[in-house]
Amino acid sequence: MKGKVNCWEFMGCKEDKTKKCPAFIKNAGKVCWLVAGAMGNDKPRCVFFEELGDCTKCDFYRYMDT
Repeated sequence: MKGKVNCWEFMGCKEDKTKKCPAFIKNAGKVCWLVAGAMGNDKPRCVFFEELGDCTKCDFYRYMDT
C-alpha cells in the first residue's frame, strides 16, 4: 500500500467534512472506498463520490491503485 497519507489529507478535506466521514471516523483513510465509498456494504457517504459517482474516478483511489 502506498505512502502514509490518508484520503482526507490527500483530498484536502476540512474538519466539516471529516467529522461526518466514515473513513475518518474509522481511521480507514487508506481504503476509504471500502468504508465510505461505493465498494463497501453501506450506501456511499463520501462527498467526492457524490460528485464523481464512482470511486475509480477519484484521484486518491487512482493514486493508491498505481
